[in-house]
Amino acid sequence: MKETKIKVEGMVCEGCENRVKNALNAMDGVEKVEANHKTGEVIILAKEEISKSVMEEKVEDIGFEVVKED
Repeated sequence: MKETKIKVEGMVCEGCENRVKNALNAMDGVEKVEANHKTGEVIILAKEEISKSVMEEKVEDIGFEVVKED
């Protein structure tokens, strides 16, 4: 399993968390997604190598902003 963490702005409630989780869980190879609207952290566990940028794009496609970390 590969764990990927991304920081997301714009999640303000559990409904937002669910939108992010559902979008990422729909991706092939994703096993589990945890999202926390209070911290803005999203953790993705995938059994396949999925590009972080592809995951970030998926989150942005549903209307949230990904915080790029250096």
